[in-house]
Amino acid sequence: MSAQEQTQAAEKNTRTLVGRVVSDKRSKTVTVLVERRVKHELYGKIVARSRKYHAHDEKNEFHMGDLVEISEGRPISKTKAWIVTRLVEKARAV
Repeated sequence: MSAQEQTQAAEKNTRTLVGRVVSDKRSKTVTVLVERRVKHELYGKIVARSRKYHAHDEKNEFHMGDLVEISEGRPISKTKAWIVTRLVEKARAV
């Protein structure tokens, strides 16, 4: 397997999530809230579950309210191992 094939295989295996930026106060870091819907094990009701991820934003280009896609990468700090890959939807101005 060549180096290029290994890189492509690694890119296919990386997890990607879509969530909303809830904090952009820190330099080169955004906090992304990812919501998912799961069925309650006992009662069967669909329940919303959420989790916050710290993601790397190299150019400080994403702001609160933006819908972004993040992908898993190498650990950058103690709590940050995700990288913002693209902007899905810009936040609406109020």
